Amino acid sequence: MKKFNLKYIGLFIAAAAVVSCEVEFDNPIDEAGVYTSGEADFSNYVSVGNSLTSGYADGALYLDAQLKSFPAIMAGQMELAGGGEFIQPLVNDNAGGLLAGGVPIPGFGNRFVLAIGPDGSPGPAVYTGEAPTTDITNTVTGKLNNYGVPGAKSFHLGADTYGNIAALPNANPYYIRFASSPSATIIGDAAAANPSFFTLWIGNNDILSFATSGGIGVDQTGNFDPTSYGSNDITDPNVFAGAVSQYVTALTANGAKGALVNIPDVTSIPFFTTVPFAPLSPANPDFAAQIPALNAQFGALNQAFAFLGVPERSITFSTTAASAVVIKDESLTDISAQLTQVLIGGGFPAQQAALFGQQYGQARQATEDDLLVFTSQTVIAQLNSTRFQELVALGLDQATAGQLSVNGITFPLEDQWVLTPEEQTAISTAQTAYNSTLEALAAANDLAFVDARTALSQVANGGVSFNGGVLTSTYATGGAFSLDGVHPTPRGYALTANFIIDAINAKYDANVPKVNIGAYRSIQTSDSVN
Repeated sequence: MKKFNLKYIGLFIAAAAVVSCEVEFDNPIDEAGVYTSGEADFSNYVSVGNSLTSGYADGALYLDAQLKSFPAIMAGQMELAGGGEFIQPLVNDNAGGLLAGGVPIPGFGNRFVLAIGPDGSPGPAVYTGEAPTTDITNTVTGKLNNYGVPGAKSFHLGADTYGNIAALPNANPYYIRFASSPSATIIGDAAAANPSFFTLWIGNNDILSFATSGGIGVDQTGNFDPTSYGSNDITDPNVFAGAVSQYVTALTANGAKGALVNIPDVTSIPFFTTVPFAPLSPANPDFAAQIPALNAQFGALNQAFAFLGVPERSITFSTTAASAVVIKDESLTDISAQLTQVLIGGGFPAQQAALFGQQYGQARQATEDDLLVFTSQTVIAQLNSTRFQELVALGLDQATAGQLSVNGITFPLEDQWVLTPEEQTAISTAQTAYNSTLEALAAANDLAFVDARTALSQVANGGVSFNGGVLTSTYATGGAFSLDGVHPTPRGYALTANFIIDAINAKYDANVPKVNIGAYRSIQTSDSVN
C-alpha cells in the first residue's frame, strides 16, 4: 500500500474508528421562515478564486468534494433568499486524477483516503477504487458560476495563456477544462458571467507554495514582473494589489455587490503542525542503540562549534527524551571553511575535516520555532541516497557513507523539509500586506470583508464547537482539514460558508441562514488503495 509513514505523528488505530463515524443532523433551516437578501441580489452568484473556491480536497479535485465546495453550500442557502441556480465545472468522478487525450497528467493523480496499513496503523493512501475519467480535452461549455481554479495565484486570474492547452506546462489543466477560449482569462470569464453577487478569495497560493516547499522559493518583494517568478516564489505585494484591484473593478462593473475574503495563516494548517520538531525517540530501539555512538561522533564537532563561538549549533541526542532533528539553516553564517580548519587543528584527517565542515557549516538542531512540513515524515531517519552516492564517489566505504547520510540525524534535513523562523517571517510579512490590500479594497468599493484569518485561527487554537462535536485542525481526526493537510473537508468548507455568510449578512442587512456543519462529512476511509 502506498502511504505515508506516520510513525512520528501519533495516529493510532483508534483514530480510524473516530473519523469513520459521521454524525448526521437534519438541516436546521426552517423552510417556512422568511429569508431576505437585504441590499444584495443573489440571483446570479459567481465565485472566483483558487482551490479553496473549487472544493479541492485530499490532494485532488473530485466530484463529492466539489459538490460541497463553500460556494455551492452558500448558493444553496442563498436560494432561500432569492438566489438562482449555481453551476460548477464538475469533474466526472470521485477518483480525482486528470487526463489529457486519455493519458494521465503527471502530478494530477487520484485523491487520498484514510487506509489501514499492514502494521495496523491508519494513514493517507492514494485511492485506487476507480480510474480517473476527467479529460481536460473534453471542455465544459455553457453558463458557469464557480470560477475556482486550483493552483491559481493572484496574477494568474488575468493571464491570457492560463487556459491554453498549447501553453502547458505553464497553463493550468483545471482551467483548460472550462476556459471559454484558449486566450480567455479567469477574471474575464467570471465578469462575462454577469454576476449580481460575487465572492473573491485569492492570494493563498501567492505564499502557500513557498511555505509547502519549505521555503525553497524566492521572496519576490520588489520584483514587479510575475512572468519571471518561479512556481514556489512569494508574490510581490504591489503585484498582488494591482491584480486584485483590477479584478474588483471587473466584477463590480455592472453594479454587483460581493465579498472579499482575506488570507488565513498558512502555517497553522496541519501540513505544518503535524510532524514535531523533535521526533527522534529513545523509545525506538533502533535509534536508541545508536545514541551513544552519535553523541561521541558529534562530540568533537560540538567542541569546534564552541571554539568558533557558536555553541548553540551543538548537536546532542537524548537518551531520556525525544530529540530534535538536525537541519540545514540557510540563514546561518556558513562556517564550513573555519570549521574545517578547526577540525584539522584538532587532529582530524584533512578529508574527513573537509567533509564535516561542508556538511555541518550551516547545521543546527531544530527548535519549537521551526516547522517541519508534513511530507518530511517520509524522509526523516531514512538514507539520503543522493548524499550516500556523493560520499561513495569521494572514496568513502559504503558503511561510513551510509552512517553520514541519514536524513535529520547525520545528514541535516535540507531546506525543502523545514520552514525556519526567517522563512515564516517572509510569509507573514507578505500575508499582512495582502490582507491590508483586501480590506482596503473592500472598504473602497463598499463590499463585505471576510476575515478568514481570524475565523480559521479559532480552528487551530482550541477548535470551533458545533452541534455534534468540536472542529479542530488536528490531522485526520480534527474534522476540519482533509488528508492533504492543506484543504478543508466538506465539514471545513461548511464552516467556511458560514463565516462568509455572517459577513455578507452583516454588510448587506441580509439574513441568509447558515448550515449545520455537523451534517457534512470529514475524511473518508477506504480499502481501495495500493
